[in-house]
Amino acid sequence: MMDLTQNLTFIVLNFVLVALASWQIGRLFAHLGLPKISGYLFTGLLAGPFVLGFASKEVVASLRFVDEISLAFIAFAAGSELYLPEIRGRLRSIGLVTAAVVFVTMVGGTLAVFLLARFIPFMQEFPVSGQIVIALMAGTIMVARSPSVAIALINELRARGPFSQLALGVTVISDVLVIVLFAISADIAGAVLTGVSVNLGLLLLLAVELVLSIGLGLLLSRVLLWVLNRHWQLSLKTAVILALGYGIYVLSTFVREYTHEHLPFEVLLEPLLICMVASFVINNYSQCRLEFSEILHDAGPFIYVAFFTLVGEGLKLDILLQVWPIALALAAIRMVVIIIGSFAGGLLARDSMKSNRYKWMVFVTQAGVALGLAKEVGVEFSGWGEAFATTIVAMVVLNEIVGPILFKLALNRMGETHVQAEAAPFDGVRDVIILGLTPQSVTLARQLKAHHWQVRLGDLDTEEMRRRLTLLDENTLDVRLLPNFSLQSLQSLEGTQADSFVLMLPDAQNLEVCEQIYEHFGTKSVVVHLQDRELRPAFQELSALIVEQETAVVSLLEQFVRAPSASSLLLGTDHQQEIVDVELRNHDLDGVTLRELRLPLDVLVLSVRRGPQTLVSHGHTQLKLGDKVTLYGVPERLDEVMLRFDIHSTPLTQ
Repeated sequence: MMDLTQNLTFIVLNFVLVALASWQIGRLFAHLGLPKISGYLFTGLLAGPFVLGFASKEVVASLRFVDEISLAFIAFAAGSELYLPEIRGRLRSIGLVTAAVVFVTMVGGTLAVFLLARFIPFMQEFPVSGQIVIALMAGTIMVARSPSVAIALINELRARGPFSQLALGVTVISDVLVIVLFAISADIAGAVLTGVSVNLGLLLLLAVELVLSIGLGLLLSRVLLWVLNRHWQLSLKTAVILALGYGIYVLSTFVREYTHEHLPFEVLLEPLLICMVASFVINNYSQCRLEFSEILHDAGPFIYVAFFTLVGEGLKLDILLQVWPIALALAAIRMVVIIIGSFAGGLLARDSMKSNRYKWMVFVTQAGVALGLAKEVGVEFSGWGEAFATTIVAMVVLNEIVGPILFKLALNRMGETHVQAEAAPFDGVRDVIILGLTPQSVTLARQLKAHHWQVRLGDLDTEEMRRRLTLLDENTLDVRLLPNFSLQSLQSLEGTQADSFVLMLPDAQNLEVCEQIYEHFGTKSVVVHLQDRELRPAFQELSALIVEQETAVVSLLEQFVRAPSASSLLLGTDHQQEIVDVELRNHDLDGVTLRELRLPLDVLVLSVRRGPQTLVSHGHTQLKLGDKVTLYGVPERLDEVMLRFDIHSTPLTQ
């Protein structure tokens, strides 16, 4: 017993090391513009028994529990994406397109695989009835989409509109349906391949199994809700939820073996369906939706790297080399039937012809659920099941590479993307646009002007704003009254060349202007004075820097208590010292270390920020173009350093 435990511990540790390597290789694939999942599969294939041999067939089999935990998680994720309030408005169009795409894909895919059976080695040994049921399972898996990829792309491109809603709705509902359809087709295949006739009794048993699975899903939702309502740490809740998902697989295996031994028939519960139903209930009929989504979001990257790496280790390379032409043919056939189904569904729903032309492009991507179902076939049907799974995985990899590219192209063609524009290059002048004519904005404008910024103030042309303008006791500020906050008005303020925007308008107008800046100017520094905290996520999505008056005052008081000297410095009350952010644009300094800069003795480098990372700065830290360097020192010396960096700066004081 001790030897078995030690052996399993060694296997798990070995797999963790491979998974860590897979994580890094996935990041490399993403850097090259390829999906991370492809990197995970590639790493697993390298580590598997056919290449480097880190994981033998026996090792892969002993890690079955990792598969089951991951599959339960994938089912939880699929169910959590079906949020009824988000699709209710376009339910008719989504329903018709989903029905057409699912029906045509399943029928067309099944027929195509059956006709190709004589070219597929593992299908040649079966009679016609066996080939039909195997083709039925393949056609069912072709229905699967990838909600995770769809959501990631829609969020990345900030896509909004009826086409985006349709794409996400059809994708999520298809993944729900495919789990139900797969449960039915797998049961039929199991019966036919074991010589059991498909009769009324079998159909009744299928119905009972589906009802039991749905009932257990409802029961599981109650258990999950109990866990979510505990005052536990999020990590503990995550572990318990994953354990419950694994428990469903253990229960399913126990019921199958018990009924096989004690009854004249087997009862096959569908773990994926059970977990998906539980997740759907929590997502739509509980107060724990956000916390459950957070758990799935945080655990997702770790689960996916483990699952797809293990899938890669389990790939039969010898079979894979044989079936690539078949996988390519299946991917092409799947694309054709999706085109037919999506166009037919669009005509039934009376969608626009433009939408119908591009609709198919958002339904090509496959990922987690399809691979999970293929893996289930490989486990449930020994022998030919592994060859089947390898063929399907090869098809899914092709769809997963091509699909995101087509998805992005379709959203762009439909004009529903709202990506951040490229910021204009620095023109040598530090300028800021402040919107909102208030005493605070005027004071801010004067202080920035004292620090050699070019400041433009703007607000709507109203009687109140004209009155405020007449009360200004100086004419040194550039104040402009605008007819509205349209793109044309912002361009009249020379918004394209602005290094920073400060928005001090009512929240609704701030959000409108922030959208314009994000999509048309790409300005990196946009500071928003926020009043309604409910709008904070909307501004964060636009990469704005948010200042809330109440929380800012509390934080300031706290800092004065904890670090009065630093607080005075940040507020600019210490006029002998300043803090500035500078961005390295001087090519001559690219690759130079901080110690080689020979900065003045009264200038100190506080931090170096490179992309999302803040580096611990020391003498050997090498600077790279685009680094944001925070400096502290005497104003005159800081001006010298700023000229040397050949860039503009963002004062953190005054």
